Amino acid sequence: MENQSTMPYFLLLEFSKDRHLQLLHFYLFFILYLATATANLLIISVVAFHHHLHRPMYFFLMNLAVQDLGIVSVIVPKSMINSLMDTRHISYSGCIAQVFLFCSFEASDLSLLTVMAYDRYIAICNPLHYEMVMNWKACTKIVILVGVTSLFYGILHTIGTFYIPFCSNVVNQFFCEIPELLKLSCSGLNLVEVGVVLASVTAVLGSSIWIIGSYAMIFKAVLKIPSEKGRQKAFSTCFPHFIVFSMFLVSGCLAYLRPLSNTPTYLDVAFTALCSLLPPLFNPIIYSIRNKNIISVLSKLWRF
Repeated sequence: MENQSTMPYFLLLEFSKDRHLQLLHFYLFFILYLATATANLLIISVVAFHHHLHRPMYFFLMNLAVQDLGIVSVIVPKSMINSLMDTRHISYSGCIAQVFLFCSFEASDLSLLTVMAYDRYIAICNPLHYEMVMNWKACTKIVILVGVTSLFYGILHTIGTFYIPFCSNVVNQFFCEIPELLKLSCSGLNLVEVGVVLASVTAVLGSSIWIIGSYAMIFKAVLKIPSEKGRQKAFSTCFPHFIVFSMFLVSGCLAYLRPLSNTPTYLDVAFTALCSLLPPLFNPIIYSIRNKNIISVLSKLWRF
């Protein structure tokens, strides 16, 4: 196929030709998706409907849960349907939508983690200025800015990926992953997407330095707190943020910095699945386990 005008669809990776294994893949992805959706919807509901959790930290956590739910909703249902229906097809427009939405949600995740680190820095290192800096007006503006910039980021990646023609429509992954799509290019090196990737790497490095620097100052300030109870309370609110960020960074490195092979392997598929699907599942669990307020509300709901 010479260009996108003659390419009505892509063929995603087929896990197996055996019908039983296809159904096994469907059930495994269904269970994973159900668990991820349930965990994130619980966080969203708990924060949205309980007024004592209407604080900036939980407001950003709720938005993070929305993004995590979006990530799995973009890539998992289509893969499940393909296995159930014994097909590999995804339309050209559907592939564009996957790339755009997946990149946008991932960018929102990183941006919110950066904002949450700043929120904890202000709360612990400058508590007297917290109400003035992180008021509801400022938080709303931050979330809107995160949404707009993430959509812009998704548009740039989508244009960079689909700007040039493809010589094949066989995507060696269970969703339209950008590295696999770029391997289908007819013209070799895609300079547009290279520019977008370099800008992305710069943004990720900047956010990482900001987050690590913020937590370094937070931990330094926490160690100066005289009471052990005060130190434990401060650590209990910051530790989950740092763990989630570390998971995001490690999974991103494993997914996109590993060498890509021309032929798909089960290891490549496993890495992509783990890096794309596990963080959205574990993020709400990590926050819930370490947060007494969320545990209290969930316990009341469970007893009810």
